[in-house]
Amino acid sequence: MRFLPTDEQRDFARTLRALLGAADVPAAVRAWGAGEHGPGRTVWARAAGTGLFALAADEAYDGLGPLPVETAFGFVEWGRSGMPGPAVETAAVAVLLSRLGDGTLAKRFLPGLLAGEVLATLTLPGGGPYALDADAAACRFRVSRAGELRLARTAGERLASTDPARRLFRPAVAEEEPLAEGPRVLEAAAAALGWARLLTAAQCLGVGEALLARTVAYAKQRTQFGTPIGGFQAVKHRLADTLMALEFARPLLWAGALSLERGEVAAAKLTAGEAAYAAAMTALQVHGAVGYTEELDLSLWLRKARPLRDAWGTPSQCRADVLEARLPLTGR
Repeated sequence: MRFLPTDEQRDFARTLRALLGAADVPAAVRAWGAGEHGPGRTVWARAAGTGLFALAADEAYDGLGPLPVETAFGFVEWGRSGMPGPAVETAAVAVLLSRLGDGTLAKRFLPGLLAGEVLATLTLPGGGPYALDADAAACRFRVSRAGELRLARTAGERLASTDPARRLFRPAVAEEEPLAEGPRVLEAAAAALGWARLLTAAQCLGVGEALLARTVAYAKQRTQFGTPIGGFQAVKHRLADTLMALEFARPLLWAGALSLERGEVAAAKLTAGEAAYAAAMTALQVHGAVGYTEELDLSLWLRKARPLRDAWGTPSQCRADVLEARLPLTGR
């Protein structure tokens, strides 16, 4: 099993990082949180032009994949940049429609999704009850526990969120168009859920790395008693612990992407989510009171860490899935 990235994978990550880095993502995040999606959609379309969402779709439907490792590389960069929007959900919809094997539905929805012209949101059994950014998404899919794939006509009821740029909605189940039903829908939904959890883990890793990089830079600049606070042992140890947690999560992310096995993906989501949340706590402690201010760009990543940790699989859910995957080896 190969864990080192190929030259092509590195090039793709660098390209996406440069593209997102050249955009004014913090301004787009603040606008998104205020309900203005224009700036974010502009950056979204450029990112889609790199093939980010096409990597999750089957070649039979004009996609480039499915290539979970490459897609995970892209979503690390998405998290690092702090980009808003239902990117995980859009990629999961591409997986869902590809696995469903319905050419009519694929032809209807996938071209716009893969090109970045259309955003999609999705709710699945086991994936949480709320739809992310349903007001920005033209396609709002829901899979019921009975195996019904439906398309909502309205965004539904908006709910409060820890991160203003993660706008949550309660699906309007009374106003839906039925698209498909049966065991094949549940099978496709299970695959999409695994991808959603994997890509959220990748996003968590990117968020954690961004928080750590900003905190290290601050620790080098901020002085106390005439000395940069980064020279104090307590700060060094806290930063080192944060780095270790992120580096421990990285190989688990690639293992999950290579296998797509439920236990491996759950382990990746658990470790990456906890590492991102720990990075947020470290950033807040090292920055002190200034870390609480909304004017500081750091807050845009701070607010993402906990919601992403819990999205598409809370820590307790992921621990249960890891344990369930190990039970056959331990003899139950």
